[in-house]
Amino acid sequence: MRILVLSDEADKALWDYLDRRLLEGVDLVISCGDLPAEYLSFLTCFTDAPILYVRGNHDERYDQRPPEGCVCVEDDIFVIDGVRVLGLGGSMRYREGTCMFTERQMARRIRRLWWKLHRHRGFDILVTHAPARGLGDGEDLPHRGFECFLRLMDRWHPRYMVHGHVHPNYAPVGFRRERKYGEITVVNAFKRCVIEL
Repeated sequence: MRILVLSDEADKALWDYLDRRLLEGVDLVISCGDLPAEYLSFLTCFTDAPILYVRGNHDERYDQRPPEGCVCVEDDIFVIDGVRVLGLGGSMRYREGTCMFTERQMARRIRRLWWKLHRHRGFDILVTHAPARGLGDGEDLPHRGFECFLRLMDRWHPRYMVHGHVHPNYAPVGFRRERKYGEITVVNAFKRCVIEL
């Protein structure tokens, strides 16, 4: 399965110039948050692939105008061709906002997924906005990752974790698109990249 993952910055090659070759052979599109709803809705016109999304810390506007034709996977598991996708959007709480959570609040969200996780026997792809703690996150509170994501992956062993939130210009020397956490491939989806499953 060919999966296009997006986050944080709308790609001009897709939105402004519509290079359709970038959508060829794509079976699934996943947004890791902080993208304009209009951008995701626009992409639905040019691909038959489902477009799944979680909300980023700046996506409170989705409350009034969510991306049309897309599927929100917040606190849910979406299954396509046998691939199970779990979504947990938002970032560490650094101010008031509906898309920000403390470590404890995020851990509570995960606990509430217990029945879905057992019914689906886990998941293959963890989609988040913020990274896991120590896996490409920052030391400042707004960009700190969640430790509970590590425990979730330790318990269920997905094949991928895809996230956004940490841009290359935040740490130009230390930015890595991909890293490993045991057997799990962790991908920073900033702007656009493709993963194969």
